[in-house]
Amino acid sequence: MLYVILVAAIVIFWLVAVDRPVLKVKFKDGAIQNVKGHFPPAFKHNVSEIGEVTPFDGELKVYQQRTGMKLVFSNQVPKKIQQRIRNVFPHQGFKSSNGNTKKGR
Repeated sequence: MLYVILVAAIVIFWLVAVDRPVLKVKFKDGAIQNVKGHFPPAFKHNVSEIGEVTPFDGELKVYQQRTGMKLVFSNQVPKKIQQRIRNVFPHQGFKSSNGNTKKGR
């Protein structure tokens, strides 16, 4: 019985504590260094262009939520760059790693 409770606690901890973004992108001097997840080509082009104009370092994570996608930036990314990236983010039709798309209501 104790093993069942221990396994359940580990599973609950894993579901709550593990960071699972749909897309994770790392930037160094405005260039894309590392990508994990589906990075739409048009969005990738726009973000690369923003990085060429104003180089920055940091990280972008995209999370899937019930209400839509949530963009989370590291503290190193300036607020003006964050807003420019939010403006070009394709909220409609952004595919998660399992291939599902969020349909509008």
